[in-house]
Amino acid sequence: MNNLSLAIHFFLQIAVILLVCRLVGAVARRFGQPQVVAEMIAGVMLGPSLFGLLAPDLQSMLFPWDKTVLDPAKLYPPTIRDTQSYLFPASQLGLALYMFVVGMEFRVDIVSKRAKASMAVSAAGMIAPFILGAGLAWVIFHYTELFPKKTSLHEAMVFTGACMCITAFPMLARIIHFKGLSGTTMGTVAIGAGAMDDAAAWCLLAVVIASFKDDWNHAWLNIGGGAVFVLTAVFVVRPLLARAQRLLVKEGELTEAGLVIGLACMSLGAWATDAVGLHAVFGAFVMGAVMPRGIVSRDLIGRIQPLTVALLLPLFFTYSGLNTKIGLLNTGFLWMICGAVLVAAVLGKGVACWLAARASGISNREAMGIGVLMNARGLMELIIINIGLQKGIISEGLFAAFVIMAVVTTLMASPIFDRLVGDGKLIPYEGGDAKSPA
Repeated sequence: MNNLSLAIHFFLQIAVILLVCRLVGAVARRFGQPQVVAEMIAGVMLGPSLFGLLAPDLQSMLFPWDKTVLDPAKLYPPTIRDTQSYLFPASQLGLALYMFVVGMEFRVDIVSKRAKASMAVSAAGMIAPFILGAGLAWVIFHYTELFPKKTSLHEAMVFTGACMCITAFPMLARIIHFKGLSGTTMGTVAIGAGAMDDAAAWCLLAVVIASFKDDWNHAWLNIGGGAVFVLTAVFVVRPLLARAQRLLVKEGELTEAGLVIGLACMSLGAWATDAVGLHAVFGAFVMGAVMPRGIVSRDLIGRIQPLTVALLLPLFFTYSGLNTKIGLLNTGFLWMICGAVLVAAVLGKGVACWLAARASGISNREAMGIGVLMNARGLMELIIINIGLQKGIISEGLFAAFVIMAVVTTLMASPIFDRLVGDGKLIPYEGGDAKSPA
């Protein structure tokens, strides 16, 4: 295809993606699932797992993908030379914009009040699943051939532990918004803990890849660069934006210059964290968190959110789904391994986070909600295991087991949340905190 035909084909892809996401969403709502889960399922359905299985020629015509060229300098994604070279940047833009909005809705005041709870939940959500994941990897490494021969034992254990630690950070944000939990203790503690857990998991991934390549410079850049970025955003960017209120706001509304500055900050944040080896979502989220509250954040959210949620974010889920092949899980033994992975994931993440939240003084109802929300893996899990597959750290069979775990833990989040926590809205305490209704 030439560049013009690629661009025209991209519009056809957008139409198909949006229509399929809405149709699946209409079905998913009947089962109590939010639209974000429907978009995840739709993305997998449009890939080789269903569409490619039922109509391979039509699927490859609509979503041609040449993955023969890989960019070794990037953790994710592979360099592509077809229509998905348009789909990938558009999907990443949607994801970054949404996380920018999530950052602006992030209640720093509640995190400050609940810092102990957020850190306790984050620590439990890292330590317990990592131990269980590493132990499971030890068994798989010694008694199966699911890890390639070039993967060492410690690389297998650290990578599997990191996979268990992942929380569906972007998906968690959308579920919290869907459930009306934005600005509540439950929602804010879960978002704060999820952000810390995912950042730590990406650092663990950097360590694995550094060991796998015998190059530790990247790991130091990943961890040190992320810390420098956060400090710069909090102590340099935030004060500068606060002083620029006259440029950002005029006559009680956000100016065009303010919109441009906000989008530029989001883009620079996403670029910076991607450049140091962390995912772009963290930079976009941090930039959203340091945006001035009030008129600036209100109008930025109002202008950015509708188009992002309706148009751009479904592209992200579809792009990730196109690289997922559930059909690789084709033996009873692999399904047994998948079951072990799922049990370890739920016990390590959901149960541990619930206990940590209870121990930090949160009510049992809200603690159970936090545990359920933290247990969803979503497409952040798909991203990290795709990296592992591309780098040759895991086999295709183990990859498929992790895919099932990611899908199941995400699907179970909403119905279990409704059953354990209920549909009752949380009401605020004075000062912006929130509690459950009696």
